[in-house]
Amino acid sequence: MKFVLIDRIVELESGRRIVAQKALSLAEEYLADHFPRFPVLPGVLMLEALVQAAAWLVREKLDFGPSLVLLKEARNVTYKSFVAPGQVLTVEAVCQDLTEPQSTFAARGHLDGREIVKGRLTLRHLSLAARGADWAETDAKLRARQRELFGLLWKGCPAGHAAGISLDK
Repeated sequence: MKFVLIDRIVELESGRRIVAQKALSLAEEYLADHFPRFPVLPGVLMLEALVQAAAWLVREKLDFGPSLVLLKEARNVTYKSFVAPGQVLTVEAVCQDLTEPQSTFAARGHLDGREIVKGRLTLRHLSLAARGADWAETDAKLRARQRELFGLLWKGCPAGHAAGISLDK
């Protein structure tokens, strides 16, 4: 199962900084098992939200070149509180270094200005097509899907520009 933990991108400074939001709803299935009488966003999913936000910045800056942007390392991750249904976690990732093979970020998540989670992330950027011609079609499909999703998440994206689609159909 794949979780899309970013509901929208609210700010994007290409190659430098991204701010995104995750609105937690009681309808999210994993909450039934994660402290049934005290449903909260699991810490590992808070971390994943930070990773996903940083990955969108990487994709945008590298013109969706890598089909995979994966967490290589998370350091100094600290959790200070919980995120409950009805709350909106705002995540911010500031790029420290970005090259073709990898990137590093200082990332944090907050609720109403209160820091909830923070850490240093190293992401690895991969292209399936680089693994061989057999992967080229899958690589192209992944990148096209990412462009489409980016267009839905980032309303600051000019229609049809980075997304490769028009939302005015």
